[in-house]
Amino acid sequence: MALVFKSVFDDPVAWTKRLQEQVPGLEVRVWPDVGRVEDVEYVLAWKPEPGDLKRYPNLKVILSLAAGVDHIFADPHLPKGVPVCRIVDPDLTAQMSEYAIYGVLHYHRRMPGYVEAQKQRKWTKLGRGDTANTSVGVMGIGQIGADTAKKLAALGFQVHGWSRTSKTVPGITCHHGEAGLKPFMAACQYLVCVLPLTDATKGILNKKTLAMLPKGAYVINMARGLHVVDADMIAALDSGHLAGAMLDVFFPEPLPADHPYWTHPKVIVTPHIAGDPNPDTAAQQVGENIKRTRAGKPLINEVNPDAAY
Repeated sequence: MALVFKSVFDDPVAWTKRLQEQVPGLEVRVWPDVGRVEDVEYVLAWKPEPGDLKRYPNLKVILSLAAGVDHIFADPHLPKGVPVCRIVDPDLTAQMSEYAIYGVLHYHRRMPGYVEAQKQRKWTKLGRGDTANTSVGVMGIGQIGADTAKKLAALGFQVHGWSRTSKTVPGITCHHGEAGLKPFMAACQYLVCVLPLTDATKGILNKKTLAMLPKGAYVINMARGLHVVDADMIAALDSGHLAGAMLDVFFPEPLPADHPYWTHPKVIVTPHIAGDPNPDTAAQQVGENIKRTRAGKPLINEVNPDAAY
């Protein structure tokens, strides 16, 4: 019984220790040293190489090393009939909501202006934000988005949520579908994107939709880089329609050194750090799915292959 671990960003030693605590006797092989492919029954991966998953004839479950699974379904050779599960971890959810809240408060409390004033040694008060009359939109209100929306509402903001299908979140004004997109965007002085990446959401932040935002709005993207049409984002910033953007995800990653985001005065770049899976908390559910697979029980956090999230 072997599991292949594949990620260039996560610590294989820490994950191996935690996984073997959860499933005694589990052999963890770190990609690319996978050994006999016939032994491999589980793969825990972030961005597996195209075609790699098809190599394992006895593969029982594919475990995404993230909340998102677009990096799995991007493989054109994905083996059919093998279930895919994602990580839904309270620690990861908390990290993501912290990033969103920080982004909103960074702009809401005029921090870019104060940074600039400090450089010029100017004692300048820029006024306060009116929280009760400030609206924040959360695009994607699944596990992470709903948690983010509720925490922002608890801070006193007016919070709107948008999702592909109808959802209800207490205390949040919810919109859905194509008909709900324009009124949602129009309400967003701050827009937080935490959508899953699918064919339907790719490029959703484009010239048309960014124009729906109020003039002077801010965008915080912690979902996927392909949600954004970069040229349209830059044009909206340059025109003054958008006041700023905090971007944590890009396509491709790492962000190329010559990309205009690096030096744009209205853009804050972070290197995909809004949320990182923590083996201390997330290994339990990975181990649980391995146990369930062996016992023939239903898996937790299994992805609908048709929806791809």
